[in-house]
Amino acid sequence: MVSLSTWCRYIAHKFEYSVSLSWKSYKGGQISDREVGDVVWKNLFQGKLTYLHWAKGQEMDPTIGGQGGTLLVRKIPAADPTRVFVGDVVVLKDPQNLSSFLVRRLAATEGYEMVSKDEKEEPFILEKDQCWVLADNEKLKPKEANDSRTFGPVLMSNIVGRVIYCLRTAVDHGPVQNSYSSMRRDSPVLEVELDVDEMTKNHKA
Repeated sequence: MVSLSTWCRYIAHKFEYSVSLSWKSYKGGQISDREVGDVVWKNLFQGKLTYLHWAKGQEMDPTIGGQGGTLLVRKIPAADPTRVFVGDVVVLKDPQNLSSFLVRRLAATEGYEMVSKDEKEEPFILEKDQCWVLADNEKLKPKEANDSRTFGPVLMSNIVGRVIYCLRTAVDHGPVQNSYSSMRRDSPVLEVELDVDEMTKNHKA
């Protein structure tokens, strides 16, 4: 049973999401100023703040598991350092193939100084709207991990969501370890929208 306070926090998150999504559509010229209000209310009362995403590969093992996992992803209409934080597991457009998506952990955001293990490489600072993402599997070499050590900084605008729950098998599932701020923010969303039965039905493994 979801408490009243949780519902109130959930509705507040839905309203914030609806406003952000509508503003993004307005700035992109997809809707007029007259339509903004209608779109806000439509997004508030229809749809969810999450979606299911299937991910497979060794890169995020053990967080997801090498055999793949069904992920519950919180939608992020406009990613910036106030909405996603270092330590979060995010879904982002693959910078080498924008039609597909990667799941990686956010390791640094704009303003961070990046230092390479290679002494020949000069340190550099991530610029505005840039971030650095890494695979969780420390056993993999950089090329195998296919993360920022291979393709460099990524635009924050490429981030489309944050992974908040992972179902590896019907008996092995649970919340994903993100930054403290994100886990606190996502708790009402997880409590209201998590449906393990639905995730199990959509599981591909």
